[in-house]
Amino acid sequence: MTQAAAEILTTGAKVLYQEALPVTGFNAALGELAHTLTLTMQQANGVGIAAPQIGVSLRLFIVASRPNERYPDAPSMAPLLMINPELRAHSIETEIGEEGCLSVPGARVRISRYRWVDARWQDEQGNYHQQRLEGFIARIFQHELDHLDGITLLERIKVQESCHL
Repeated sequence: MTQAAAEILTTGAKVLYQEALPVTGFNAALGELAHTLTLTMQQANGVGIAAPQIGVSLRLFIVASRPNERYPDAPSMAPLLMINPELRAHSIETEIGEEGCLSVPGARVRISRYRWVDARWQDEQGNYHQQRLEGFIARIFQHELDHLDGITLLERIKVQESCHL
């Protein structure tokens, strides 16, 4: 079965501002959704994508750092599906880096993120995994987790600006 990439929703789409629901069904439909997310992200030259960005209000995303025209210095890794992800711990230190977002076309903003995070998530079979993510990979994780909490890049920059008043 050949699947097509999904449409990526942009700012203004209601689902982007809602907290996504936990995944409870670990079945073939979940696998199809993961495949569609990966295909959509790759065709858009992204390094991550969350289900709400294609209109599905579920707590899952793909982290797939790789060098591309948007992020030429990104480290390479195989796409990683993270279902019901949690940020369990994080560094005290933060670092500012430039981020873009497939749902905010053309925007590049400087965002402060934790240098490392301890992440926990489930895979397609429902098994739990935990790993410390660092640097750019930690940045992608935090960006995609924001999507699951209804926070777009534009909301994140507003939160940061209000903290510096």
